[in-house]
Amino acid sequence: MAFKTTPKLTLRDVAQSLKVSTATVSNAFNRPDQLSATLRDKILSECETMGYFGPDAAARSLRTGRTGIVGVVLSDRLSYSVSDPVANQFLKGMADVLDAHEYNMLLLSSNPIEQDAQHRMQASMVDGFIVYGHKPQQCHNAPWLMPNKHVITVDGFIEGCTSVNVGNYHGAKAVTLHALRHKPEKIAILGLSLLNTSRVCRMQEDELFDQAASISVQRLNGYLDALSENGYGVSPENIWNIPSNTHKQAYQAAREALTMMERPQLLLCMSDRIAIAAIQVALQMGLRVPEDIQVVGFDGIPEAANLHPSITTVHQQSVEKGHVAAELFLGLREAKSVELESDLIIGESCP
Repeated sequence: MAFKTTPKLTLRDVAQSLKVSTATVSNAFNRPDQLSATLRDKILSECETMGYFGPDAAARSLRTGRTGIVGVVLSDRLSYSVSDPVANQFLKGMADVLDAHEYNMLLLSSNPIEQDAQHRMQASMVDGFIVYGHKPQQCHNAPWLMPNKHVITVDGFIEGCTSVNVGNYHGAKAVTLHALRHKPEKIAILGLSLLNTSRVCRMQEDELFDQAASISVQRLNGYLDALSENGYGVSPENIWNIPSNTHKQAYQAAREALTMMERPQLLLCMSDRIAIAAIQVALQMGLRVPEDIQVVGFDGIPEAANLHPSITTVHQQSVEKGHVAAELFLGLREAKSVELESDLIIGESCP
């Protein structure tokens, strides 16, 4: 039995049926600012009734040279990025702006083993890239650094690209100066992605990432400068490298730090996740927080405030960071790099 198929409506068919120009119908879908809200709503409603849902995306891309999609290149696996609270807040901030301007995002995991053909295919699907949280070694010969593609970098620096960052150095220095009011005798730093290694280990200075590219090194320098200005010193053996912001690796580093012969009285943690793991280790060892040990974090995630004891931390504006990155990409603000201020939040872990 042969089945009849309903012919696909074209832009011209719809315009003739509604007795308007093809440009008016096209503007209703693609350039809403060109129509009154009343007219646009009427056209969209009648189009929906007719079963017409807009010009073909591929054809529109060929006509305008734009796809209406931004590629978001993540530094970690997709499963990690969508569950990490900081990355999650950043993506929400981006989505707020993109939704309002009828733009979509394509999440891409930075994978060095991907083939060139796949990179070319991804590049053809998007108008440009927002590169989030990339470590320095991920930026060398990166396939998304293309001369014909708009690139915004977030939580990092790439030469020639507009960037969005928070005050990592100043935030780390401020929280350290606050913590030093307790006059600790021994201090340890639980760092994040300081070294080019996948191991939880003590710091080796000659392996440090480049300061200009690594937000972690900026935080480390904030800690060290605050300590130095107050007559403190921290040897490399009291600085840990935690490769990724996971509970398992943070717990291992905190356990090593708190079982040292000369146990520290202050832990400077480069993320709230690390600080949470450190407090769990301390409590399991029978230590009191903050009486026996003070702990500070960085990020200002909701879990840090909900924990007891709540964490003294540096709040970075993750949602606002997403807003700014999307606005820069869409040309809604001046194309220059932005550094957002960070705020010191005093919790119970280091009052």
